[in-house]
Amino acid sequence: MKTLPGYPLTMRKTSPTLYSAAIVLVVMSVLVAGCSSNGSESTSTGQGDGVAQQSTENQSGGDKKSGNSTEVAGEAGSYVDYSSELVSSTPGDKLLFFHAPWCSQCQDLEADIETSELPKGVTVFKVDYDSNQDLRQKYGVTIQTTVVKVDDQGEEIDSFIAYEEPTFDSVANALLK
Repeated sequence: MKTLPGYPLTMRKTSPTLYSAAIVLVVMSVLVAGCSSNGSESTSTGQGDGVAQQSTENQSGGDKKSGNSTEVAGEAGSYVDYSSELVSSTPGDKLLFFHAPWCSQCQDLEADIETSELPKGVTVFKVDYDSNQDLRQKYGVTIQTTVVKVDDQGEEIDSFIAYEEPTFDSVANALLK
């Protein structure tokens, strides 16, 4: 064993397996951090209603699933990434869906939103749960899959947690009466 100058501890020989495990942990941490801060994924629906769609791909030139896809807000049955400007300028019912890419119920609800025909005049805004702490605090959101109905000024009208039944029908039954 060797003692390093200025360090009272002895240095032990570390196995290559331990170094490999450490590298894997660092890589996994970077990947997880990147997933929660990249704006998260989104696709949109607008079946048969002539809704214009725009798709932006991520920097690596990845597929549509890994990039952000947004629809022009204000059209019937839109599913778009959140922005406060869009909320204030979008007519009709506005639902904020607090989504986390690592949450399986969020993935289920998102898949259902994407495959469901959203009612005319309803816009679902996908809000990244991990990076929007201010919005979570404003609306009292403590769990993913929370959907908050807001007015034109962004003030809460009602909310619903779709964790137990992550379907758009459960959201619609609770918030679109």
